[in-house]
Amino acid sequence: MSPIKTIKTMNVQTVVTQPFRDQKPGTSGLRKKVPVFRQPHYLENFIQSIFDSLEGLTGKTFVLGGDGRYYNRQAIQIILKMASANGVGRVLVGQAGILSTPAASCIIRKNQAFGGIILSASHNPGGPEADFGVKYNIGNGGPAPEKVTSAIFERSQVIDSYKIIEAGEINLDQLGSQQLGGMTVEVIDSVADYTELMESLFDFNQISQFLKSGQFRMCMDSLHAVTGPYAQAIFEQKLGASAGTVKNGMPLEDFGGGHPDPNLVYAHDLVEIMFGDHAPDFGAASDGDGDRNMILGQNLFVTPSDSLAILAANANLVPGYKNGLAGVARSMPTSGAVDRVAEKIGIDCYETPTGWKFFGNLLDADKATLCGEESFGTGSNHVREKDGLWAVLFWLNILAVRQQSVEDIVKEHWKTYGRNYYSRHDYEGVEIDKANILMENLRSLLPELAGKEYGQYKVKYADDFSYTDPVDGSVSEKQGIRIGFSDGDRIIFRLSGTGTQGATLRLYVESYEPDANKHKQDTQAALSSLITLADEIAQIKNTIGREKPTVIT
Repeated sequence: MSPIKTIKTMNVQTVVTQPFRDQKPGTSGLRKKVPVFRQPHYLENFIQSIFDSLEGLTGKTFVLGGDGRYYNRQAIQIILKMASANGVGRVLVGQAGILSTPAASCIIRKNQAFGGIILSASHNPGGPEADFGVKYNIGNGGPAPEKVTSAIFERSQVIDSYKIIEAGEINLDQLGSQQLGGMTVEVIDSVADYTELMESLFDFNQISQFLKSGQFRMCMDSLHAVTGPYAQAIFEQKLGASAGTVKNGMPLEDFGGGHPDPNLVYAHDLVEIMFGDHAPDFGAASDGDGDRNMILGQNLFVTPSDSLAILAANANLVPGYKNGLAGVARSMPTSGAVDRVAEKIGIDCYETPTGWKFFGNLLDADKATLCGEESFGTGSNHVREKDGLWAVLFWLNILAVRQQSVEDIVKEHWKTYGRNYYSRHDYEGVEIDKANILMENLRSLLPELAGKEYGQYKVKYADDFSYTDPVDGSVSEKQGIRIGFSDGDRIIFRLSGTGTQGATLRLYVESYEPDANKHKQDTQAALSSLITLADEIAQIKNTIGREKPTVIT
């Protein structure tokens, strides 16, 4: 990089820069290691590329906040100074720089903001050498669609300068308005607007009575991530759950040295509690930026796919959804459990690529009300992001109405709709070249797979999933390789776009079992023949050199 050169106009600096070639946003914005973002010009280049790619931002309102991970506060100060230099009129910032991703979406929508910048690497680890991320959300509160992220990337590849004002730092801890050049900065309560929205959707009185009855105990693990203040305000203060219900509720820059991913591996403390002696009746965890959730009963893990289906089947019990669902949507790798609910209640079910941005058009067009992904994300039309605490409240509302255990509700659901045995195997930190070779080898096999037999399995279809948006007609290709069998079972392979180091290969296996007498099998045992077949077809062990997955969920 060249030395910093500045051209001053009043207190606005125009800083000469050069492009970085690695600023292509992934599934949820740009994610890199903290040292990468801290390089001279790196963050500034990307933020300027966002502003340069937007038309009509002068004088407009933006929302800004993050999950509290390392570098969050410093990045906010830089972005505020750049926003002022670029003519933004007002920025709403979460107190202490904290905004969960769903809360940011809520605030964008409530204030009819032009857009928002969210600082998070979601469920990835935090710390000086760990991960950081930046993503742009548009005026509907949802992640920028591909046409916007493509424009941002294209601009980043030719950028030659950025604008920033000379100014002191904003006090992020003090509520109220402050001036930054010609721009107003409003430091707002991070929790209040989101809590108000939740109260409008759920029966807080009924949930409160349920929590205070003495017959029900819950445990919420925020993993030292962003939802701690939200969970304490809602569950313990507003709903009256006992003190200590929320575990690890203080957001920390390094998430307490943990991995803020709410799954059976990384939320191990909660898993031990829920599978131990005298377990609470209900357990939940959320991730780094608050948009994911894990649901547990006593000695029971509820898969995200089943959770989505159960919420859809019981939506009429919840005030905000009692008038019915316009439709449901799921990502392609998510199990077909919700499809069966949609069919029974007579609504449409949409299958989209992975990435919450694909649900935005369906929600805006009122084609879908509930959406979900197998990667622990569930949400609805109340915001345009997946929402971890919303899912927890939805479950609590159902439990309060039905007065049954989590296990009973799940088993009754399986009895009615059948059980989708389902699992995801993640191979993390794979060498990128090897991961790409595996996927290309699979693509080369696709034309010859249909009709092929592997023991008891006959291939019905094999393709690289392509999605045509039913609202705007946009096409997204190469979204994951699907191999479906004549009995309805399927295997899916895709590379994740959420990591910052190497590649993550994801294998999804699913088998539908309608017979209630066969619903007691262990999931991995029930899927063992499919898992073996997946390795045979894709040559996972031989190609990437891994004997077993990093994480199984």
